[in-house]
Amino acid sequence: MFLKTSFTTLIVGVFVVYVLHTCWVMYGIVYTKPCDSPKGDNCITPFLAGNPKLQLSIYTSVKPNADGGHTLIHREENFDVNSKFERIVNVSLPKKTRNNGTLFALIFVHQAGLNPWQDPRQVHSVAQLTTYMVPKPPEISLISGEDQPQGQKKEEQKKKQHDSSPAAGTGAKGGATASSDHPVSHWRSRLTLNIVGDHFVFDREYLPSDVHRYLRVFQNGKKMVYLPLLFVDELSNRVKDLVEINSTATELPLTVSYDSISLGRLRFWIHMQDAVYSLQQFGFTEKDADEIKGIFVDTNLYFLALTFFVAAFH
Repeated sequence: MFLKTSFTTLIVGVFVVYVLHTCWVMYGIVYTKPCDSPKGDNCITPFLAGNPKLQLSIYTSVKPNADGGHTLIHREENFDVNSKFERIVNVSLPKKTRNNGTLFALIFVHQAGLNPWQDPRQVHSVAQLTTYMVPKPPEISLISGEDQPQGQKKEEQKKKQHDSSPAAGTGAKGGATASSDHPVSHWRSRLTLNIVGDHFVFDREYLPSDVHRYLRVFQNGKKMVYLPLLFVDELSNRVKDLVEINSTATELPLTVSYDSISLGRLRFWIHMQDAVYSLQQFGFTEKDADEIKGIFVDTNLYFLALTFFVAAFH
């Protein structure tokens, strides 16, 4: 009896320590120690505190840089960091992208009236607008007997009927079976952007490592100033928003969504995004990663934390 009670107490004690450690780690992710004296030499002040006139410019390129050429698809003049908006733009697809290629978005936040390529105080990020995934198999309607989902274009129906014909199946690269086994390029129809709207003053000695790679600073006299923290939300890219790229499509719509974000939420989102990326490197498919994304995107974070603690103590 004594041994059983001691063993139970030990297990409960280990569990309590684990829960407290998890709470401490989560607290360390969302909380950042500010600079005690904003006028001190160790402080890094925000560029947004001066209320500069900014502009948002989005370009597309077949490479993650402008070496292969770039095309302007959207410009947000008089860009207000604290104003939420959503825009739908039509993006022209290069021939290389239509032929199962890739396409990137180059996002710039720069000073209004200046070319982003020549603005020394611009911040930019790169997002991939395409991804590779095995096409969904055709759905069968039990009522009509059709082997394709409703709402598809007649041109796609004719094309698939031609591909499934004996003549099309004789080719080396033809046939519906061969095409459905290989990943093809899909269009990400949403691009979600965030910028930290808080005028947070960082302390050099307590600068978070997760924010460090997003931080760009410059010297302004004796002070260090950091430029806006631009973040591309990859967790919002869901499988339901993917569209298979047709070789005949010359342009596709892209929904550009922007909203400000707090520093604590940004740090949490960075950790979750890195975790999903690590799983994909270990072999998780786009669909597998989408189920994990849904846990954080479709669920309120406070409700998710409450669920964790209730389940843990239960």
